[in-house]
Amino acid sequence: MAKKKIVVLTGAGMSAESGLKTFRDENGLWEGHDVMQVASPQGFARNPELVLEFYNQRRRQLLNVSPNKGHLALAELEQGFDVSIVTQNIDDLHEKAGSSHVVHLHGELFKVRSTVDEDHVLDWKKDLVLGDTDDKGNQLRPHIVWFGEMVPMLETAAQITQQAEILIIVGTSMQVYPAAGLIHYAPKQAPIYFVDPKPNIRSADFNNLTVIPETAAEGVPQLVKELFNSWP
Repeated sequence: MAKKKIVVLTGAGMSAESGLKTFRDENGLWEGHDVMQVASPQGFARNPELVLEFYNQRRRQLLNVSPNKGHLALAELEQGFDVSIVTQNIDDLHEKAGSSHVVHLHGELFKVRSTVDEDHVLDWKKDLVLGDTDDKGNQLRPHIVWFGEMVPMLETAAQITQQAEILIIVGTSMQVYPAAGLIHYAPKQAPIYFVDPKPNIRSADFNNLTVIPETAAEGVPQLVKELFNSWP
């Protein structure tokens, strides 16, 4: 018997309890920087050293954190379900927890790519500095989707979401497009579970919506237990 298909959409709140700060605070700053300084092609062209060091700091931090109970619970789901995770996060905590099918919408912190050849992508866990180049001498940059850039994995993510028999949304406001649009690709009959301590989604807007007003580390393990009990 085929396993039931679960698609999970995750955002910054998924990793917050692992010690990774959310994308930006309420005044729009990211670790004290205007996001356009450190997360746009224009910012990189203007001050590449600042941008590279910004991501070096993120990379060093990621080397020292671990998956939380929410990540581990989602990995555990694979024991009984066909699970795909579509994440807006650039960390590797889903993979570290044991999830085997993860799509990164906004890129990956532990990868870099050529500034000229977008398909030239390398695994990279150390600092990235000016002078680090591809095999043709082109500067390398973080493998991150910056503001104003295309989201190359969006179509793949939409195709995956269309297959959902159950949709789980964790730690994301679902207000930032294009990622927010993914919820509309889920089949109308698919139950939706929304895990967030400050839920901002209205049940009137969706069929079969269950809101769990908890953090990822608290709410996801509860939900996973419930799903195993409901669909043994």
